[in-house]
Amino acid sequence: MTKHASFAEARNQVRAALAAMGSGRPEVYIDCWAKSEDTTLFGAWGPIESGYRRLVETFRWVGHRFKGGALVPEDIVSFESGDLAYTVGFERGEVSVDANAPASMTIRVTHVYRRIDGEWYLVHRHADFPPSDQRTGGVRSVGPDGET
Repeated sequence: MTKHASFAEARNQVRAALAAMGSGRPEVYIDCWAKSEDTTLFGAWGPIESGYRRLVETFRWVGHRFKGGALVPEDIVSFESGDLAYTVGFERGEVSVDANAPASMTIRVTHVYRRIDGEWYLVHRHADFPPSDQRTGGVRSVGPDGET
């Protein structure tokens, strides 16, 4: 990862990395992660991993499933305090998965960042495909300002 002293710069790097991931290039996203054994992943396609090496294996598997698309983060909330920060929102895009025709994809995502030696890195990702809102029978959409 290009070193970023500000949280905003780190978020921009993750944004670019997710675009690369949607095109089948996971290395850029992998570079955003702390090379630590306490990094964790609760992945949208099921993997639950701990430790940088395991995350790298999983991100390569996920990245190679994608082709010719981009995932665009829509942060609903971003917060920074001291050496920890997080974003909560969605990743959306038109992507081809497993050589299928391109289709819309929405993933609900929380990222946790940690400042290590003055630089921001990802240390946790929790992602899933949003379930239907059982109160209304449909998926509830939340915009960047938190409005439905």
